[in-house]
Amino acid sequence: MTIKKTASSNWSGDIKSGKGTISTQSGALDNQPYGFNTRFEDKPGSNPEELVGAAHSACFGMALSLALGEAGFTAENINTEAVVSLNEVDDGFAVTHIALEVNATIADISNEQFQALCEQTKKGCPISKLLNTEISLNATLK
Repeated sequence: MTIKKTASSNWSGDIKSGKGTISTQSGALDNQPYGFNTRFEDKPGSNPEELVGAAHSACFGMALSLALGEAGFTAENINTEAVVSLNEVDDGFAVTHIALEVNATIADISNEQFQALCEQTKKGCPISKLLNTEISLNATLK
């Protein structure tokens, strides 16, 4: 089974003064603005790194819920924050690290069990796996 979800972006102009928008199939984002200033200067708007962080934190929380259920536990609450680090490297910029911070309320689980399930989830959640995925490209010049 393959599930496909789509997102799109549109960019106009040069890197510093240009502007773009991001949209998602669900409509959660609909022409959300982004640009150099939202990515590098903390101005209002979105950026690719926070979108990766949102996806990773949401995926991790759901995957941890699944792992907990399979182990006989149900979380009252799982709060996951993903801090995505974009760093300047020799050949430009790269996402070099994602730090997941998980705070959960789960009855009757030991810290040892919780830590083991979190490690299992970190390796197995689909967005964690994405970081090593194959990327295909089809480019058309009009």
